Amino acid sequence: MRLHVGCAMWSLASWQGRFLPARLPAGERLRHYASWCTAVEGNTTFYATPSRNTAASWAAQTDPAFRFVPKLPKVVTHDRRFVGVDAELRAFFDAVEPLGSRVDAVWVQLPGAFTPVDVPALGTFLAGLPDVHRYAVEVRHPAFFTDRRAADLLERALAPVRAEWVPFDTTTFFATSPGSDAERDAWMKKPRLPARRRALTERPIVRYLGRDDAEVTARGWREWVDVVTGWLGEGRSPTMFIHTPDNADAPALARRFHDEVRARVPALDPMPESIPAQPLTLF
Repeated sequence: MRLHVGCAMWSLASWQGRFLPARLPAGERLRHYASWCTAVEGNTTFYATPSRNTAASWAAQTDPAFRFVPKLPKVVTHDRRFVGVDAELRAFFDAVEPLGSRVDAVWVQLPGAFTPVDVPALGTFLAGLPDVHRYAVEVRHPAFFTDRRAADLLERALAPVRAEWVPFDTTTFFATSPGSDAERDAWMKKPRLPARRRALTERPIVRYLGRDDAEVTARGWREWVDVVTGWLGEGRSPTMFIHTPDNADAPALARRFHDEVRARVPALDPMPESIPAQPLTLF
């Protein structure tokens, strides 16, 4: 039984000296992040497919139990909408192969323009993907959250390949007006959709967006603590990604979420011991 928790990235300037040592070489940052969190979103692969050597370096910096959720390239899901993308898919799957079992799921994030009418094309696309991986789909069109028929249609398309539906819960973020530059920026960019708390597989994945205020973020995830506790009781192994507009405290918040769930489920595996960001001294 395991709950993986993590952030949208493994390196951020504001983390230096707090979660990561200052002036840490880029090739060492993931190793330090992985002492704070046990999973990470693979947003970088959306914009550029890494080399196999790069992915191999990611594997070398992480424990075999660490989990990545790499996102399919933008050209596949947004630009060409599954058509004529064989070469890009081959390059992507070849690149992430060194990660092995660290790939929790391949993330198929779809644009807001993807509607229920497009679901059959998604089903055909998923059926043609390599079965060595499992898949997790994120949709953003409001109909999937407000129309039961649209939700059922999507779930039926995901079922044959046992793909998960990834919710991005932004309800806490949009509950009150923005109060910082980071919140105002996120206000314009993040999807505003109803919360969804239904798991389709034994390994659900959740993205949660709080506020810059850590306490507001923690109050907003209380229902998720209940849901995740219930999933663990059902034998599921969820992954929870914690976001805030500035992400300044995201690694600590991810661990805090894990702590709150573990207080309910003492048998849950503990988090790894974090590597100190500052060298230990005698005085």
